[in-house]
Amino acid sequence: MTRHLLTIDALSRDELLEVLDLATAPLDATLYEDEPVALVFEHPSLRTRAAATVAVHQLGGWPVEFTGEEIGLDARESAEDVARTLAETFAVAALRVRRHAVLERIRAATEGRLALVNLLSDAAHPTQGVADVLTIAEAHAGGDVRALAGLRVGYVGDATNVTRSLAVALARLGARVVVAAPPGYQLGPGGPEDPLALGDALSLVSDPREAARGADVLYTDTWVSMGEEAETRRRRADLAAYRVDEALVELASERCVVLHCLPAHRGEEVTDAVLDGERSRVWRQVFHRRTAMLGVLAWLKGGV
Repeated sequence: MTRHLLTIDALSRDELLEVLDLATAPLDATLYEDEPVALVFEHPSLRTRAAATVAVHQLGGWPVEFTGEEIGLDARESAEDVARTLAETFAVAALRVRRHAVLERIRAATEGRLALVNLLSDAAHPTQGVADVLTIAEAHAGGDVRALAGLRVGYVGDATNVTRSLAVALARLGARVVVAAPPGYQLGPGGPEDPLALGDALSLVSDPREAARGADVLYTDTWVSMGEEAETRRRRADLAAYRVDEALVELASERCVVLHCLPAHRGEEVTDAVLDGERSRVWRQVFHRRTAMLGVLAWLKGGV
């Protein structure tokens, strides 16, 4: 049966643990030996592209990269025709797309002939979620992803696709997530990765201090995501009270670490002092973007 990673929500707890275990397992440099892997980017990418490209190489494969302009999903040709074309040459495709529905259409069109990885969609960012769990486990549990039960994670700012994948992944592992966002920026119900189905593992609040108080992890993300540039002025005004600064971090636990999936807009959602401070683990997150991709790619093959 062909495996896909389109959302964390689609994984059982055991499957998520398998991905996480494979991420830190010894490399099998022959797992993708001489196998091409398609990497498609409708959006700009630095960390995801670097992580995916290097991970494919490390497993013995060779990445073939396409931009959105080159492929033209639903512009130059339909997503279904792109999917069927890719399936004639590749067994695995990893895609960063504007609309999550495109991934579902590609999966349906290829009928199990093409394993798919979501490198970011408007609904979810599962490879980031895997990297975040690895980073948190490294900071608080000696790398043991099975020892996160009871951990308190506060997310402050615009609740995005990253927030959804983070919350679902951590809830699977017994952690509690508190998301602080103003009206209009908070997580809502529905979608392929529904955070409101998490029950008591997730709390939605409006006061950033409530998310920060006693937190073992403080997480934030950009206020203006890709495709939202026209809303920059309004978003900055609406989210100004949700900046992660030194005063907010002081409310967290003594062992709190700060995460940001990057790119960061310094002075907006996070201050220089916090991003560059001793509590910051953002560069370990970058490191684990690659280990996360190694785990995902190995999992698609059924493990090692």
